[in-house]
Amino acid sequence: MSREGTATESLLAREDAAIGDCLKIRFYPLVVERAEGVTLTDADGNEYLDFIAAGGVVQTGYRHPRVREAIVGELDTSWSTMHCCYPGRRAVELAERLCSLLPGDFRKKAWFGTTGSDANDCLAKLLPVATGRPRLISFTGAYHGQTLGSASLSGHSAQARVLGTGNVTKIPYPDPYRPMDASSSASASEQVLTYLSERVLTSISPAADTAAIVLEPIQSDGGDIVPPDDFLPGLRQLCDRHGIWLVFDEVKTGLGRTGAMFGFQHSGVVPDAVSLGKPLGGGLPLSAVVGRAELFDHDVPNLFTLGGSPAPAAGGLAVLDVLADENLIVNAKVRGEQLLEGLRELQSRHRLIGDVRGRGLLLGAELVADRKTREPAATDAARLVYRCFELGLIVMYTGLHSNVIELTPPLILTEEDALRGLDILDRGLTDIESGTFDDTKLAGYAGW
Repeated sequence: MSREGTATESLLAREDAAIGDCLKIRFYPLVVERAEGVTLTDADGNEYLDFIAAGGVVQTGYRHPRVREAIVGELDTSWSTMHCCYPGRRAVELAERLCSLLPGDFRKKAWFGTTGSDANDCLAKLLPVATGRPRLISFTGAYHGQTLGSASLSGHSAQARVLGTGNVTKIPYPDPYRPMDASSSASASEQVLTYLSERVLTSISPAADTAAIVLEPIQSDGGDIVPPDDFLPGLRQLCDRHGIWLVFDEVKTGLGRTGAMFGFQHSGVVPDAVSLGKPLGGGLPLSAVVGRAELFDHDVPNLFTLGGSPAPAAGGLAVLDVLADENLIVNAKVRGEQLLEGLRELQSRHRLIGDVRGRGLLLGAELVADRKTREPAATDAARLVYRCFELGLIVMYTGLHSNVIELTPPLILTEEDALRGLDILDRGLTDIESGTFDDTKLAGYAGW
């Protein structure tokens, strides 16, 4: 596809002149003019199969008729409210639904913001207040958001230059492919839990001063890392032993993406609170925190003028209905297993793939220059996502080393869509491994 002199090229030039670079993470020259289902159409009429769903936002596919109808219907009724001063009906209904979905034998309440960053910032602010303990623990590789509080919780290399608050201690995430100590006979879980128990909670973030441990049940932007099955139960036990809250960031893993309503449910643990965002508003700005009532019921205000606005809340209610009525969570599990099997088959034929992993429709393929040394192949990852773009598939790369190809398609993905995506990945890998890709195309598309 030649793009010289195209509408896409013109719009990108205009954007470059008008919008700051700090707002951009770019992998290829794409301007979306229309989106429908799992298909994106650019400004020149070219169509693409979307395997990122706007960063894991569009669970029900673009312009799902029931979600659209709910949003448009609410716009015809009430355009906006100011929830901190007077509530809207849809926000109340959505809060009730979310509280009913969170397991746990305790009184629950909800809070609304506009982005996942807002939700995790809420946790950073309120957890010390609710528990009376000033410290928090999170993980390297975590991506929790862009506000000061959420960035402070984050441990992603893309945010390493941002100075956060000083009350957060970051520890390694249990990565089976890249454990803390590759020479140790202990599992990735054992290594992290032992370090946390014997070092961190004794001399770095004393247990009596630690309010909560905050983490993603599957680390997404850190490289789509699935912790060993025994890690989250072990972490829950450790938290209970010391009276520490266990809190999950479900902004990307929640609402069906992993083949369960919440990512933590695969482990059987019960959290004290969860943050939600991305797909919650059906594509409109909306986030939430759901958890123990005492997290929210105190005299420290934490409010946003547009948090819980009627149209996004109506979209959220419709998303929950569609997930249930159209069995999209089951479909995420089935299609995820299909894609994971397909990625493993590609791994058997393509030397670049060092590891494949994931759960449901949150999947990653880690590219390495050498399978023995596991040296990250970041440039090849950039080449592959660009080549897939040229072939009609939208994917992206992530991870601390920028070498993990991430797949987060809409949950309406069909078997045929999955096969087509795998075929394009196969062709792209063949082209990259042949050494024929023109690296000059990557100028200006550094991604993470």
